[in-house]
Amino acid sequence: MAGFFVHFPRHHGTIMLDADLKNQLQTYLGHLKQPIELVATLDGSPKAKEMQELLQEIAELSDKITLREDPAADVRKPSFAINRIGTDIGVRFAAIPLGHEFTSLVLALLHVGGHTIKLDADTIEQTKALSGDYDFEIYMSLSCQNCPDVVQALNSMSVINPRIRVQTIDGALFQDEVEKRAIMAVPTVFLNGEVLFQGRSSAEEILARLDSGAHSRAAEKLSEKDPFDVLIVGGGPAGAAAAVYAARKGIRTGVVAERFGGQVLDTMSIENYISVLETDGPKFAAALEAHTRHYGVDIMNLQKVESISRDEAAGMVTVKTASGASLKSKTVILATGARWRSMGVPGEQEYRNRGVTYCPHCDGPLFKGKRVAVIGGGNSGVEAAIDLAGVVDHVTLFEFMPELRADAVLQRKLESLPNVKILKNVQVTEVKASNDKVSAIVYKDRTNDSIHEVALEGVFVQIGLVPNTDFLKDSGITLVRNGEIQVDVRGQTSMEGVFAAGDCTTSPYKQIIIAAGDGAKAALAAFDHLIRTSAPK
Repeated sequence: MAGFFVHFPRHHGTIMLDADLKNQLQTYLGHLKQPIELVATLDGSPKAKEMQELLQEIAELSDKITLREDPAADVRKPSFAINRIGTDIGVRFAAIPLGHEFTSLVLALLHVGGHTIKLDADTIEQTKALSGDYDFEIYMSLSCQNCPDVVQALNSMSVINPRIRVQTIDGALFQDEVEKRAIMAVPTVFLNGEVLFQGRSSAEEILARLDSGAHSRAAEKLSEKDPFDVLIVGGGPAGAAAAVYAARKGIRTGVVAERFGGQVLDTMSIENYISVLETDGPKFAAALEAHTRHYGVDIMNLQKVESISRDEAAGMVTVKTASGASLKSKTVILATGARWRSMGVPGEQEYRNRGVTYCPHCDGPLFKGKRVAVIGGGNSGVEAAIDLAGVVDHVTLFEFMPELRADAVLQRKLESLPNVKILKNVQVTEVKASNDKVSAIVYKDRTNDSIHEVALEGVFVQIGLVPNTDFLKDSGITLVRNGEIQVDVRGQTSMEGVFAAGDCTTSPYKQIIIAAGDGAKAALAAFDHLIRTSAPK
């Protein structure tokens, strides 16, 4: 089930599972081990009717599933629970979980029904050991590619430990709650009525928030590891490729990453990775991890690297993490990638996730009928403006340069949209807010230095990337002016035994396929270095 992804079609009025999807779903439901009950709490809305029809079709696919309605239940309407009969194990959806969330629905059915949960043994034991009561509410949107990971992680945890209760809520379906709770980014997760976090998170990351001793215990275990032959810092395409190439040489290989998958996890669609016609970021990241684990690579996730140094006498590189762990390796490959560039203006960080956001696909539905800005006139910015124009009331695109930098075909599409205004040769100087939410953007017209203000409710920043290399500033490794790691044609940095690959380097084109190639090249170079430095003199 780890690879089961369905982009489920939305219909106006009724929802029907086509024959192929019914057959596929029926096959998966054959893995149910325990009887489950779908309990619907509905109102008279059209969405409630859609929900009822979907649940009826699911119930008909397995004799282990029953359906009943409980109109008197004191819960959100419309919503439904998936319960394991005779136990207190169950999850609730205040949503019609289609689109990206259909996989979450299928996994919830299977896991509540006793099918094996594919989390590692340590995570399962740590979840079981949690004491106290945890009431989670996850606000998501059906177009959000980051939300399913959070929904699936928390649903799995609630099956493992019934003191963890989970409700998944479609923000578009419960817009009044979104407004009342000032939710302007998804996923947003509440714990016992208070915001716990926003954005993508795995079960491991959620546990780290709930279990205060998790980081120190993990650091102790990591520091006890034997030295590696190759240690890769970063788990994106460059890091994964480096790990696979190194491990295939039969040498001891490890990956230490803040989040395996890197920025690919935030990518909506990938259509230019040769031999893969189309995929999405989370699916591609899962494939990267599966490929890496296939070769027995030691993956140390949720670890932010804080420093790197070399002991010339020992011929060893030491990598230290923010959690206090210390890892040693004969060679290191830096593949830390890049992050979204911020505008660096007053109000941007203060109102991040309260109107300022960096993911139009995830958060766009929360701004339905509102006025928004897109910052940046490259391909990403123009594509974001085109997508948002179909959801929001009005889009204003701000471009610093005199002309847009996006492909001509995208520019023509953007210019054809009636609810889009394009401002060129302008500089955003401030994000303003009212009642703790974004209310306006202030900008300067660069042709005459005049100052203007545009009233709006959302700001989508799409102005490129900045390399994740801050931790290297005092390391002795040469960085160029914008923070990229200086590498030669083999990926070698200025520190002996340390190589680098991907978006964090001076490699000129920031593309997934180029990052992967850089990772493979760096691994081969690291292996060559090991051969030469270990040869008898």
